[in-house]
Amino acid sequence: MADDYSGTNYLPEYASYNWTGGPSNFDGLTTNAVGGDSRLENLNKWYQSGDSAYIIVASAMVFVMVPGLGFLYSGLARRKSALSLMFTAMASYSVITFQWYFWGYSLTFSDNKANGFIGDLHHFGLKNTLGQPSPGSPLVSTLLYSFYQMQFCAVTAAIQVGAVAERGRILPFLVWTFCWATIVYNPIACWAWNANGWGFVYGVMDYAGGGPVEITSGMSVLAYSLVLGKRQEKMMLNFRPHNVSFILLGTVFLWFGWLGFNGGSSFGANLRAVMASWNTNLTAALASMTWVLLDWRLARKLSMVGWCSGAISGLVAATPASGYLDTWGSVALGIVTGVLCNFGTKVKYWIRIDDSMDVFSEHGLAGMIGLMFNALLGVDYVTGLDGVNTGTGVGGWPIGNYRQFYIQLAYVVACTGYSFVVSALLAYAINYIPGLRLRASEEAELLGMDDDQLGEFAYDYVEVRRDYLAWTPATDGMGTDPDIPQENRHGIGEHQTMIKSGEYGDSSSGASAPETAVHHRQQHAQGDRHGIAAEDSLREKRAGANHDRGEPDLEAAKEK
Repeated sequence: MADDYSGTNYLPEYASYNWTGGPSNFDGLTTNAVGGDSRLENLNKWYQSGDSAYIIVASAMVFVMVPGLGFLYSGLARRKSALSLMFTAMASYSVITFQWYFWGYSLTFSDNKANGFIGDLHHFGLKNTLGQPSPGSPLVSTLLYSFYQMQFCAVTAAIQVGAVAERGRILPFLVWTFCWATIVYNPIACWAWNANGWGFVYGVMDYAGGGPVEITSGMSVLAYSLVLGKRQEKMMLNFRPHNVSFILLGTVFLWFGWLGFNGGSSFGANLRAVMASWNTNLTAALASMTWVLLDWRLARKLSMVGWCSGAISGLVAATPASGYLDTWGSVALGIVTGVLCNFGTKVKYWIRIDDSMDVFSEHGLAGMIGLMFNALLGVDYVTGLDGVNTGTGVGGWPIGNYRQFYIQLAYVVACTGYSFVVSALLAYAINYIPGLRLRASEEAELLGMDDDQLGEFAYDYVEVRRDYLAWTPATDGMGTDPDIPQENRHGIGEHQTMIKSGEYGDSSSGASAPETAVHHRQQHAQGDRHGIAAEDSLREKRAGANHDRGEPDLEAAKEK
């Protein structure tokens, strides 16, 4: 810390908020270079136990956002791909936990004064990371700060799971996620939050991650979706979210976690944390109401999905702004975000990219709006509520800092361009690696990602079995007739034609083959494995009974 405590009769045992800055003079920590040595001194005495407890709880709250995203995306998708999205969200958390421990934290927050783009490996494997004051705030230790920041990276990765919805393979996405965290998230987070990052030095106001979390996730999903290609339109007939209850459950998990996400970014149990929580609620509430009203004007119906979409866009916009705006500013931010993000869902049609979960409009665009509002409505008296930044004069137009607008704009442009270009190049590169083709086959898309990628299902039946029972006559016994041709078990004509002819498009991605390429081969049996096995068993029994009675084997005759 640069604060001057000379002339103050202060001992670390009396740590409090009686002055501006951290609760103690950390220059007295004799083992800072190695992160502190508990064999020589009590490292806990430098921190308020309430601050540490609050950030530990906030970290757990942020973690809840990961399964929340799994539920949200699962509900928005079709039933036959529901579980794969939940699995991918949780698997991405495992990947990021290791990546952050391995070198992610070091690349983001190491004290590399010679490089404002990315850190070095001084903290590789969390070396030299223990009790010294964190690079984000003197109120918490580096060990706790690294754990809290890991949750941010993990949530960003989970947001991007929406890119693989209903057509992407899981393993290549997880490989991409590890590499993406290293060359996209870590550098951009370094720009914003590392004291040597160019954005931090330039004066960027990004409270909790409008650049690293929101813009990066929105643009990276757009890039990945571009490489992956669109879902098959012939399989999108009568498409709708399969479980609105899951969408609401996921949104509630996200809102709960976001209070730890934004409130915890004050890095202490202080008034700035309370203000950030208030602003988070206000922005989300106003954005959700605005979104619902805009949808109502078209259908004259209220929409639960619309409310959830608006709430999420508001939570996103509050991420960079909740620690800088007063409450009246958050009301304005919520209304503007609800309007712009609602219309922003149309962008994917203009640019012809299948952003299936609207991640760009609800995360990327909302993050940009929140960052620009920091310049328009940011006030220094909110910034100083944490007791550390008192008197720093950080704010925007209301305090006469008009240059903040182009500082924020330059930062938005840099995050947008870098994350999109690098994410797209990385996706193209991984797509060419043998065994890591990003897209599943058209047959897999028909069956659903649960059947193709997991072999498990979110429910006790899959979409194709429900389709089969709905389109075949009732029979005695099992309620199925194994002699009905596979192509007649589907109510959608395009599915029938594809199964009967054995023709399907190569949808691996635009990077490896033209979308119009058509291949010919025998389709695998359609349906779940247990149902297929039961049908085979029944067919064999029928053939045996016919043979005993001396009757011809009709099934064998059909095959001939």
